[in-house]
Order: sequence, then C-alpha cells, then structure tokens
Amino acid sequence: MSERNLAPRRLRRGLAALGALALTVGLAALSGGTASATAQIAQQAEHHKPQPHGRFGIVPMRSASTASTASRVHTFSPESGGTGGPLNYGGGPVQHNVQVYLVFWGNQWDSDSNGVESYMQNLFSGLGTSSDSWSTVTSQYTDSSGSGPTFNGAVLAGTWVDDASAAPQSAAQSDIAAEAENGVSHFGITPTNDTQIVVLSPSGTNPDGFPNSGFCAWHDYDGTVSYTNMPYVLDAGSSCGANSVSNQLDGFSIVEGHEYAESMTDPQPSSGWVAGDGEEDGDLCAWYNLGSVSLSTGSFAMQPTWSNSANGCAMSG
Repeated sequence: MSERNLAPRRLRRGLAALGALALTVGLAALSGGTASATAQIAQQAEHHKPQPHGRFGIVPMRSASTASTASRVHTFSPESGGTGGPLNYGGGPVQHNVQVYLVFWGNQWDSDSNGVESYMQNLFSGLGTSSDSWSTVTSQYTDSSGSGPTFNGAVLAGTWVDDASAAPQSAAQSDIAAEAENGVSHFGITPTNDTQIVVLSPSGTNPDGFPNSGFCAWHDYDGTVSYTNMPYVLDAGSSCGANSVSNQLDGFSIVEGHEYAESMTDPQPSSGWVAGDGEEDGDLCAWYNLGSVSLSTGSFAMQPTWSNSANGCAMSG
C-alpha cells in the first residue's frame, strides 16, 4: 500500500522535537546551565539516531568470489571448493515466528516495469506456508529457550511503497537503517526478535555503494530491529543472479532468501548461529547448487542454506 502523507507527519514530529529541545535549552539557560544542556541535547539526539552496526551475511557478487575482503566479510565459497560448518550457537536470540515487512523505498518504484514488487510479495506470501520446506532447514537452530523458527502461515506481515519522495541516489548505511525505522513507524509495530524489515532500493540507486562494492545485499541490527539492505539486484545482472535459474528476477529471491534465512538464525549478529570463521547459514552455501523452490504462490529461484544436521547445504528440511 502506498502512502503519500508521510512528509507532513515527519514535519510534525520534527517540529515537536525542536520545540522540546528549545524548551530544554531555555530552562537550562535560566538556571545557568546552557552549556551542559546543549551537551545533553546533542547526546540525546545521537542516542535516537539509528546506529549502523555492521554488514553481515554479505552476498558477494558471483564475479567477485575472489575479490578482496574489503568488499565482503568472509571468503568461503563452495564454488571454490571450500568447506563450511558447523554453525555454533552464540547465546543470542533466533526468530521463532518470523514476520517480514517489505519497504519499497522511493517514488521510483511507481514506474518499475519489471514486476519486482509482486515477485517479492508472492515470494514472502509463499514462504512459511505448508508448501514451504525450504525455510524449515532453519528450524534446527534453537536459542536458549529451546525453540527455533516455526512456520504456521505466510511470513509476509506487511508491504509499503514509501513513495512520498525519491530514494536517495547513494544512501549510506545510516540512511538505510533510518528507512527501516521509518518502516517500523509506518506499520505501527513494536519490533521484536521475530521482526525483519527489508529495505528495497529502486533501480538506478547505489545503496551503500552497490553495485561497485562487490556485494548484492547484507543484513544488520540497529539496536531496535533486524533489517536488510536489498539493492535492485537486477542492475548487477548475472553478478547478482539474474537468469541463473529461470528468469531475470532470480537474483531477488536468491539474494533476499539468503538474507531472510540469516536474519532468522542470527537476527542480532553475531550472537546467534555462526560458523567458526564468522559465516552464517546463507554464507556457507552462497551461489551453490541453485534451484527452484515451489511454493503455493509460484516457483522461485533459491540457494540452499547450511544444515548442521545434514552437515552440508540443504534445500529442504
């Protein structure tokens, strides 16, 4: 659903915040504490600013599998003959009843003609249903409660086209985190460990340096919510999976499927399930044995994810 009155709402919030800050400064001045109040205001503003943490579960471009570590977190690739696993539990949370919220960032999405919005909505409307045996590979990864991811229906919890203005040409990581927080506000949710926000940037934009940084996507946690930076991977062509299984949109399901699985098993990186070298369940099987997964909403190109119980990459569990 598109919403075009976001800007006035942001303006109201901004004016309210400025009023509160001005009142604080005025009171502090009356008591002779202007300098300390100013410092406190700056500290509070920094506290409420979305804080980038890191880039985890980076999907390297297929053509960049031997690129320098500056463009990816880890170097394992099954295509190059590496070995992975097992994943080890770090004591943090996993997602139990995952809820995925898709945020299509920018009014550029209003003119997208490739069907990406419907493709992604269909993907997540099928994941989690009884037709989905791909997601259940992750169910073996339990947290301290003894529970792992369970699936009792579609994981898609909401979709928003944030088209009040254009997405920035070159969004920094902090901008992407801020857009994830905008999604939280729009959906009116209080994020839990089960929440994923997927920020999908439109064609022609360069979120966090894409496509010149050697990655197709990554996920992170900003202290409030687990979120994914999902660029318009079709802009990178076959380097991010286009036409690798069925059609030009293959990369969207392969790459976002990778991040979805990792966000379930390690939503607050790296406190969940992580291999000894820091890789997550998607990393250990990136671009390996790609295939089609049949869901109630269609057929989608996907990669396997790492299964400790199978001691290898698995497409079903």
